[in-house]
Parts: sequence; C-alpha cells; structure tokens
Amino acid sequence: MASNDFPILRWGIVGTGVISSWFVTDLSLDRPDRKANHIIQAIGSSSIEKGTTFMDNNIGKNLKRPTVYGSYQELFADTNVDIVYIGTPHAFHNQNCLDAIRAGKHVLCEKPFAINARETKEVFEEAKQKGVFIMEAMWTRFFPLVQKLRELIHSEKAIGDVQRVFCDFSMPMGIASLPASSRLKNPALGAGSLLDIGIYSLTWVLLALEGEFSHDTPDVTANQRLEDGVDMATSALLLYEDGRQGIATCSTLSKTPSTFCRIEGSKVSSKWMELRPRHPLLLQSK
Repeated sequence: MASNDFPILRWGIVGTGVISSWFVTDLSLDRPDRKANHIIQAIGSSSIEKGTTFMDNNIGKNLKRPTVYGSYQELFADTNVDIVYIGTPHAFHNQNCLDAIRAGKHVLCEKPFAINARETKEVFEEAKQKGVFIMEAMWTRFFPLVQKLRELIHSEKAIGDVQRVFCDFSMPMGIASLPASSRLKNPALGAGSLLDIGIYSLTWVLLALEGEFSHDTPDVTANQRLEDGVDMATSALLLYEDGRQGIATCSTLSKTPSTFCRIEGSKVSSKWMELRPRHPLLLQSK
C-alpha cells in the first residue's frame, strides 16, 4: 500500500520532557508495518523557548516543522491537531486530558493515566460524552515480546492455565536526598513508588493473568511503607474468584534482581516462565 493510501494523524505534543522526546522519536520512525502516516503538527510547552528547543532536538530536519505554542491551551485550540499526546507529570494528567477532550481532541495520555480512580472515571466519562478516543500510553502492552508472551500463555496454553504471577520493579532513587519540590518526593505531584514504577509490575501481572477481553475484577489487598506521606515501597496481592493470584511489588529503596517476573502454570508443578529485562527476547521456561 502506498504511503498516501494511509490515514493521516496530526499530533499535538503536550509537555517537552524526556518522555515526550522518546515518544516523538519513535513516532517519527519509518515503519514498514505502519497503519497511518503520523505528523507532528504542534508542540505545546510552558514557553516558546522550551518548545523550540524541543523541536530542534527531536524533529528531524527533513520533517515538516511543527507549530510551537507557549501554552497547552493554544495547542488544544489548534484545529489542525487531531490527537494529543500528553507527556506532562502525572499530577497534571487529569486536567490536561479534560482540556484536550473538551477541545474535541483524541488523547493518548502517558502512564500513570491519573492519580486515582476518581480522576480516571471523570476523564473517561468526558471522553464518552464528547465521542473521542482516549487511552493510556502503556507501551509495554505493544512490545512484540509481550504480544508473543500473551499468545503463548493465553492461546497456546504453553504452561497450562496460569495460576500465579509474581512481578517486581524496584530501583533505588535516593528520595530522602531530593528537594521537597521533586515530583518523586512531593505528594501533591503524585510522588511515590506505586505511580512511578509500580504500574509496570501491575501491568505485567494483569497481562499474564487476564486474556485479551477479560472483564475479571480481582479483590486487591495492598500495603505500603510510607515516609513523610510518600510510599517508598508497595506490595499488592490480586485475588481472582477462580483462585488465580497476582503479586505485584515495587520499591524505591532496592534494586530488582535479574528475573523480574515469574509466571506459574498448571501443566506440572514446576512449570513457569521467567522474564529478564536484560534479555528482552529471552523467555525461559522451566
């Protein structure tokens, strides 16, 4: 199919931090399996200077130069923008999403989607009312490795029925030494291990325990280690009605070992899969 036969998506980038730079770089890659032609139409930042620097550093010289705005509201008002990527700190996701939706934009919002369930519900209800698409940008779900893993687990039943999944994502962050204004230390900015890295542990657990169109709702029991109102470590136990269990943990005080996830199945008592972050193409089955 010729490139001009694909639909065109004109993106507005909200936030000019490092995670937005990764997104723009990947979106601009020439992919043989692409399903659309993506254009970086506009960049919204807290200042024209920051937005221009972001454009110069991340938009290839051979690509169309996007419009740079010194505010997010100006980007939302741009009628040439079809869809917005929100890469701001997660404490601002709720308002950024609502503003974009009310301007009639589709939205891809960086993880974690919101600070709490109330904010999430508010955003989804607004999107439904306005008839726009909205999704959390959890790229892990789209990795070829993850798609193959889910095929092995849920379609091919390589280890039988999944019974239990363990996953940990921990990394020392030295939060005690950070200034009070840091997003990792300030509760008002959504500080803590759960929202910053625990979402990955939960995602892996859910990917392994639930099929593509699962509507299961597990009972969740969780505990946290708090210091000055910020969770340094979180442990969550997910219990499903049929007996499946998920154990998701995260910590800002220690480092995850090489095997970060284990998936246990029913074929034999010692059957499981190990996932190792340093070898993303390696699935070990024991």
